[in-house]
Amino acid sequence: MPGFLLHKGATVQCAHAGQAQPTATNPHVTVGGQPIVTQAGAYTVSGCSYPPQSGGPCATAQWVSAATRVTANNQPVLLQDSKAVCTPTGTPLNIIMTQMRVKGM
Repeated sequence: MPGFLLHKGATVQCAHAGQAQPTATNPHVTVGGQPIVTQAGAYTVSGCSYPPQSGGPCATAQWVSAATRVTANNQPVLLQDSKAVCTPTGTPLNIIMTQMRVKGM
């Protein structure tokens, strides 16, 4: 499905409202003046409220789906509907807001 490309400034949270940030971006491609993010880069999560006694908090997340037709430096770009799994909880990341000008597939 087509979706808007994720960029460094996108608002991404774990399922427990922790803020997620990319560990790496692609500076060669920008949207809205900010570099995009590819599937190869992990995200770090801070402020996760999932309690340690239940297996939390979320610490990192790895993307398991991305664009099928759009790449940057031979890596699939992340889209608004891309999926990620947090470690150690196994819960998803939620993409709350991203730029709304450039779409990929």
